[in-house]
Amino acid sequence: MRKFFLVLLAAFIVMGAAARAQQAAPLRLAQTIALSGVEGRIDHLGVDVKGMRLFVAALGNHTLEVVDLRAGKRVHRIAGFEEPQGVFYVPEVDKIFVADGGDGSCRIHDGNSFGLIATVKLSGDADNVRFDRPAKRLYVGYGDGALGVIEPSSAKRLADVKLEGHPESFQLERAGPRIFVNVPTAGHVAVVDRNALRVIAQWSVEGARANFPMALDEPHGRLFITCRKPAELLGQGRHRAAGRRRRRRYVL
Repeated sequence: MRKFFLVLLAAFIVMGAAARAQQAAPLRLAQTIALSGVEGRIDHLGVDVKGMRLFVAALGNHTLEVVDLRAGKRVHRIAGFEEPQGVFYVPEVDKIFVADGGDGSCRIHDGNSFGLIATVKLSGDADNVRFDRPAKRLYVGYGDGALGVIEPSSAKRLADVKLEGHPESFQLERAGPRIFVNVPTAGHVAVVDRNALRVIAQWSVEGARANFPMALDEPHGRLFITCRKPAELLGQGRHRAAGRRRRRRYVL
């Protein structure tokens, strides 16, 4: 039987506007959109804020689903992927970047026609995608340990940053040149200087393993990582506080 998926869209869709207005209202369900005909699990999401579109990596279905948030429905499907994972829409060039974990590539599609523009070959398990807007560089985590650096306008692969294992979630700070990268197989967070394109520090994850998700609270100098073994959230920062978790402390 074909599985029936629902995309639950909460207030994070308009998070930017809410943050600017400094609203303290709790999250609320905004709408529910059906993705009929999608089989298997979905992975990452990308968003076109101005165009009110959501891009859903339907990994198990080997497709990228394009959702119109105003109309509340799926409006297009891009097929031909092996394992679509990371997704990022860059409005400056009107392109959609999709990391394919199956063939280890980053596929670049036109944001209007959805046609394939270019394919950047990396190596297996292309995964998370982030965009450095001031530098106009796209970063893709892939393979046994690397961040691929791509120029969005030309679709050229500029460089690679070597890591000691496959990168999971990573975050770019805005006020500085660092990238914080979860490297679960190595049991640490790698700190990358994106000007020098090299690792400048490794912060061990003590007392837990399988650090996958990550969030950066840059104004308060805090980095949050979530581990699977055991299932817990580790918050590290520059400020001391009461509690036994202070032994897991990264100085940002």
